[in-house]
Amino acid sequence: MATEQPVPPFGTDGASPLRIGYAAGGFDLFHVGHLNILKHAKSQCDYLIAGVVSDEMLELTKGVTPVVPLFERLEIVRHISFVDEAVAEVVEDKMETWRQLRFDVFFKGDDWRGTPRGTRLEREFAAVGVDVVYFPYTVNTSSTMLRRALDALTRPDAASRWQSQAIEGTS
Repeated sequence: MATEQPVPPFGTDGASPLRIGYAAGGFDLFHVGHLNILKHAKSQCDYLIAGVVSDEMLELTKGVTPVVPLFERLEIVRHISFVDEAVAEVVEDKMETWRQLRFDVFFKGDDWRGTPRGTRLEREFAAVGVDVVYFPYTVNTSSTMLRRALDALTRPDAASRWQSQAIEGTS
């Protein structure tokens, strides 16, 4: 876990007086859905840590190569006013992430709710006192949809259509 920002203040017993939240994502082709998840997460904690999934982890877990490199995605997320800290997420094991960051609440998209993976995560986090909060995805926007649109623009038929419109002044 790479971090360049200070961790929240901790008491003498090692516990933070703040409610620390953790929201991870690829944050590739950053869009309003990403912004909404982070905004909603911050509304439910005092200190928000955003985990930006590394290029290698995105390829391993989702089978996609990010368009925007990790360093740039970290910079984008780090400069969102309601994100207190941004870290590179380089391990798949969320409990390992918790051991390193000691958050109190874990935010996740609702596509995990009710799945074996989500149920296991809830059970493991409950054992260490971490709440799991699910957020709905923004229906009209996703990185997958944006990737498909970019792909369509690079196909010869789509490219020639856009070029024709530009020449005719209709773009």
